[in-house]
Amino acid sequence: MGKDVGVAEHGSFTAKDYHDPPPTPLIDAEELTKWSFYRALIAEFIATLLFLYITVLTVIGYKSQIDTTAAHGGDQCGGVGILGIAWAFGGMIFVLVYCTAGISGGHINPAVTFGLFLARKVSMVRAIMYMVAQCLGAICGVGLVKAFQRSYYKNYGGGANELADGYSTGVGLSAEIIGTFVLVYTVFSATDPKRSARDSHVPVLAPLPIGFAVFMVHLATIPITGTGINPARSLGAAVIYNQKKAWDDQWIFWVGPFIGAAIAAFYHQFILRAGAVKALGSFRSSSHV
Repeated sequence: MGKDVGVAEHGSFTAKDYHDPPPTPLIDAEELTKWSFYRALIAEFIATLLFLYITVLTVIGYKSQIDTTAAHGGDQCGGVGILGIAWAFGGMIFVLVYCTAGISGGHINPAVTFGLFLARKVSMVRAIMYMVAQCLGAICGVGLVKAFQRSYYKNYGGGANELADGYSTGVGLSAEIIGTFVLVYTVFSATDPKRSARDSHVPVLAPLPIGFAVFMVHLATIPITGTGINPARSLGAAVIYNQKKAWDDQWIFWVGPFIGAAIAAFYHQFILRAGAVKALGSFRSSSHV
C-alpha cells in the first residue's frame, strides 16, 4: 500500500505540467499607473533603510567596543566580532526578504535587481525605480545612524566600504565580483519558479539561503573590502561619511557587483536552465521552415 502511494505521488510530480512564465516586457510603462508598483517601491525603500541602519550600527558599535584608546577602555576581544557583523548582515537580509518578498520581491540590492532585469524577470522601468528607491533608502538609513550616534560615527569609519590596506584593486574587484555572484546565483536558485512548482516548500525557505549567502560572503570578504556586494549599501555609507578614500574606492562597489550579477544571471539562465540550448533549438527549427 505504501509503495502504491509512493508511486502515485511520484507520478503526480512527473505529470505536473510546467511552463516558464513569459519574459517581462523590456519597457512596461503601464506599471507606472498601478498602486502595487509604488507600494513595492516604498517596501524597497524602507527595507534598505532598515538594512543599513541595523548593519552600520553593528559595525560602528563593534569598532567602538574594541577601541582600547577610547575613554571607556575598549576590549580587543570584545564586541560581536567579524562573525557577529556577518550575522547582522545575513540575518537582516533573511528578515527583510521574508517580510517584503510578497510585495516587491525583496531585492534590497541594485545588483540583485540588475541580475533579475538581465534575466527578464523585471522590466527596465521597475529595475531603475527599484535602484533609485534602494539607494535613497540606504542614504536615509545611514543618515539615521549618524543622527543618533554622531559622537561615534566619524571616529569609527561611518560603516563605509573601502579597500583594505595591503590589497590590490584587482583583488578587491574580484572579491566583489565573486561575492555578488554567490549572492545573485543563490537568489536565482532559491526563487526558481520551476523548482517552486516541483517543491512547494521552496518559496517558504527562499529567504533562508539568501541570508546565509550574505552571511558567508561577509565572512570571506570583510577583511578585503568590508564587503559591499550591494551598491546601495556602499553608496549610502559613502554619501553620509563623505571621505575621499570611500569615494575613491566607490567604483569597485558598483562595477564588481554588477559584473557578478550579470555572470550569475547568464549562468543560471543559459547553463543551469539550458536557455542556450532552447534558443539554439528554436533557431534550428525556424531555419528548417
